[in-house]
Amino acid sequence: MKLRSRYVSFVLLIAVLINSCVSLEVNPVSGNKRAFGYSWEEEEKIGAQSDKEITAQYGVYENEELSNYVSALGQEMLEVSHLRREDTPKKFRETEFTFRVLDSPVVNAFALPGGYVYVTRGLLAHLNNEAQLAVVIGHEIGHVAARHASQRAVEQQVGQLAVIGGAVLGESLGYDGQSILQLSSQTAQLMFLKYGRDDERESDALGVEYAAMQNYEAAEGADFFTSLERISEQQGGGIPTLLSSHPDPGEREQTIPQLAEKWREKGYEQTIEDKDEYLNMIEGIMYGQNPREGFERDGTFYHPELAFQFPVPAGFQVINQPSAVILVNEAQDVITQFAIDSENSSPESSVQQFLAQEGITVMEEGSSDINNLNAYQAVASASGQNGNELQLLISAISYDGNIYRFLSYTTASQFEEYNDAFLEIAGGFDSLHDESILNVQPVRLQIRAANRTAAFSSFIPNNLPMNITAEDIAIINQVHMDDTIEEGTRIKIPVQ
Repeated sequence: MKLRSRYVSFVLLIAVLINSCVSLEVNPVSGNKRAFGYSWEEEEKIGAQSDKEITAQYGVYENEELSNYVSALGQEMLEVSHLRREDTPKKFRETEFTFRVLDSPVVNAFALPGGYVYVTRGLLAHLNNEAQLAVVIGHEIGHVAARHASQRAVEQQVGQLAVIGGAVLGESLGYDGQSILQLSSQTAQLMFLKYGRDDERESDALGVEYAAMQNYEAAEGADFFTSLERISEQQGGGIPTLLSSHPDPGEREQTIPQLAEKWREKGYEQTIEDKDEYLNMIEGIMYGQNPREGFERDGTFYHPELAFQFPVPAGFQVINQPSAVILVNEAQDVITQFAIDSENSSPESSVQQFLAQEGITVMEEGSSDINNLNAYQAVASASGQNGNELQLLISAISYDGNIYRFLSYTTASQFEEYNDAFLEIAGGFDSLHDESILNVQPVRLQIRAANRTAAFSSFIPNNLPMNITAEDIAIINQVHMDDTIEEGTRIKIPVQ
């Protein structure tokens, strides 16, 4: 939850209708005409509008040198793409592209129609050389060039989105997470678009093609997809993620080198790896969650910048988003949403505004005192999207010039079982005075040269910060714990 957090409107039922007209236009990759959900001009406008939302939501990573490096590489890949070839229609050749590094720890890259490509700092931390980044950026340019989003829009005329993850808020209780992420339905549709496997395979091939044409060792891209598989096995995915229907990572490990070899046979030497330049560029990059924006430790959520804390009951997972903090139980049917309410000036008005929504039935409400802070609480009921009756505890608290609001809810049949946990969360909200937490700093990657030839495990520090594991460090270095590291090899070590 970032300092720039905004008021989050908790809407119980959101049906996202995606209306588009079918347009018969050229596919820049194939050169053939086919049906698209948008004209190219519409794609450019949609991309520009959504880019503003995404950068406001996640923030651009503040490292000008790194941003310029990624942008320059993106432009290099773009120059050999289908969008810049002599036989491509002028409107495609003249479309400007924007490449951004987002301030997110999630390992992700995605593209918007009309020329907007994003990589996260989390992804950059997991790459080992410039050749791998070239393949990833080429892959995303491929999605734009082949107009995959516009193709899918034809098939997805009407739909519903659970932006924070269907299992967390969509399927279980009927809540839509779009309001939490502060994204319009159109941006949410694009960011969480599920490409088909054929789309992904085509973009894989285009990413290899573009990288090979610029003489990068395109086969290096396979190692990154191996890392993705290891991350998935270890963490079970992240929120938010691309949510695409990707081919199996094992398949990509084999096909990417095969695709690269075909381009080598066509005369593209593919000699550029640029590991040292890449590692120099990412040295000092922030790794993992930024603790300045909130983190959970030993059953407590701390926010150093805003100087508050509140308890996290046993069995609850914390999902810290830029505009809200989500606590969810293992079964994903009990949820607390916490955010700043910037529209109201008192706890009572904050709660009353929520209760005024259609479909809310108030059961009880009143003023309260939470750790000597002015507060207001209410219990209410509402109908869930799947027909279940929901029961809610809404708590708003005034602290240090802000109004903070907790919305805790589950099915009416489970409310009594979890009411104590809900009261514990809101009732434990308090000011933060621990100097060691107030002054905590982010973890950053340090690049070190191995001082001997030994197993990778021997280079891992004994005390790792912020719940980082030895396996995490092996994954970001694209090695295994028992791999032999030659003296002089440069490795990434997270340091706080």
